[in-house]
Amino acid sequence: MNTAYWTEAVEAPARRVTDPPRSAAITAFYEVEQVPTSLVEFRSRGLVLVVGTLERVRDVADRLPVEVPSVLLATDVPGPEKGARGQRIICGKLSHLTGYLGRFDAFLSGPGGAAVNLAELAGLEQPHFDLVLDLAADPLFGVETPPLGYFRPESDAELAEALALLPEMAGQFDKPKFFNLDTDICAHGASGLTGCTRCLDGCTTGAITSLGDMIEVNPYLCQGVGVCVSACPSGALSYAFPQPRDLLKAIKAALAAYFEAGGKRPVIALHDEQLGARYLGERMAQAPENLIPVQVEETASVGMDVWLAALAYGAAGVILYTTPAVPQRVTRELDRQLDYARSILTGMGHAPGRLSRVLLDDGAGDDPFAAARQPAADWPPASFLTFNAKRNTLGLALDHLFRNAPAPAREVALAPGAPFGEVLVNTDACTLCMACAQVCPSSALTDNPESVQLRFIEDNCVQCGLCETACPEEAVSLRPRLLYDGPERRQARVLNEEAPFHCVSCGAPFATASVITRMLDQLSGHRMFQSEEQQRRLQMCGDCRVRDMFRKEQQGEVFGDQGGVQ
Repeated sequence: MNTAYWTEAVEAPARRVTDPPRSAAITAFYEVEQVPTSLVEFRSRGLVLVVGTLERVRDVADRLPVEVPSVLLATDVPGPEKGARGQRIICGKLSHLTGYLGRFDAFLSGPGGAAVNLAELAGLEQPHFDLVLDLAADPLFGVETPPLGYFRPESDAELAEALALLPEMAGQFDKPKFFNLDTDICAHGASGLTGCTRCLDGCTTGAITSLGDMIEVNPYLCQGVGVCVSACPSGALSYAFPQPRDLLKAIKAALAAYFEAGGKRPVIALHDEQLGARYLGERMAQAPENLIPVQVEETASVGMDVWLAALAYGAAGVILYTTPAVPQRVTRELDRQLDYARSILTGMGHAPGRLSRVLLDDGAGDDPFAAARQPAADWPPASFLTFNAKRNTLGLALDHLFRNAPAPAREVALAPGAPFGEVLVNTDACTLCMACAQVCPSSALTDNPESVQLRFIEDNCVQCGLCETACPEEAVSLRPRLLYDGPERRQARVLNEEAPFHCVSCGAPFATASVITRMLDQLSGHRMFQSEEQQRRLQMCGDCRVRDMFRKEQQGEVFGDQGGVQ
């Protein structure tokens, strides 16, 4: 965190307006130790690839600092060219460009559609480029947040700035590893089926990719935007600095110090450490005295678990301050998560306006502090401690707010995509094959080893949809909602059950009557199962079926055209 800037830009104005409670809160917040994250290392020799039309490439070639090694690619002419200083200009069409600072791989379209490594074609010692200066008509990277080391100037001023920066881009560079990933609780996929894709849909850098049953995050492409963390329903993705536990510990300490200093109606103002910090720092003298600024790497990195826990700790409201620099995909997801959280508050009788997002934009003309004028929280501050477990934190916060709800309801309906809800089963169609339970990543759906039952724990359900996709009978559907009562939400309930079918040979239970009936119906026309003996074998458990087949083979019975059993 940029604490030096924050102390100068925010804490100092706060003290100038003689607001001891806010100053006490800010001091307490920064006194909480943050567990450091690891670093991601980039190494660059400063070799830049310049891509554009021949006219633009020639112009920039003449302006490139002489100490910057470069390869020039003109995409609009067929033959070799030279720059104003005699540099070789390669001509061709890029087929694809991937990578990041210190490792950009560029390929040209070759004869017959073959891909040609541009670095090797240029005779370089290394097979990749360190930097890219994109002067093409269309961006070479189709992501909203392009990788580090990629420059795409949109004006002469931005081009001059990029050219001045290029000589400084050789050496070793470090950035924080922004994320932690727990694949054991990831709900992306199972058994080749796709479930939750919220992180993939929200990522603006292209750092997250699907590996089938799980996701992978490239730490070199990740730039800490954080919307994947806010959208993740299970907590498989979490922010690494600050970790959720440390951030909530600091917010809890800040609120306690604020109350102890006599403050009332505290509102937590979450903002990023760049534009958000600068904007608020310049205006803190005009901010209401109950506004407590909380700086994070990116506003989108803080999700519903932190918002609701902050309210439970006694905050009268939480404001998410974003800037025009935040990609629209990120703000859309933030607003979606806010809508879920506001619906949850409304269902308890709490005012939904206690959670809001405010755009910090001078051109908007709105009062950026209007949302801070909230009534005092009419519940005692919670005392629970949290860990880096999103669902547990949400459960603790929800339980506290529900116990102190002014108009509690049993449940509230939520919009599709919400991370809470129930699984509905059509018992007429369900055969209790347990395909849904086998793919459930959160143990919300389970069988019962003692009897033939499909059981459900709603508190565990993240509404990933894997169960619905896996059901061969299309008997499963989802209903997004929040069941407020914690014990009821955590209680296992039976969705479907049936008496077991007993093996006709040994009497052991091994399936359900509906499964056996359906199997007999489906195989009734098969040439392998026309006799009474063959149909009876389908009604045996696995061990008895094998023994019966072996006995018949010993007696010389032939099964099928090939003498085998399929």
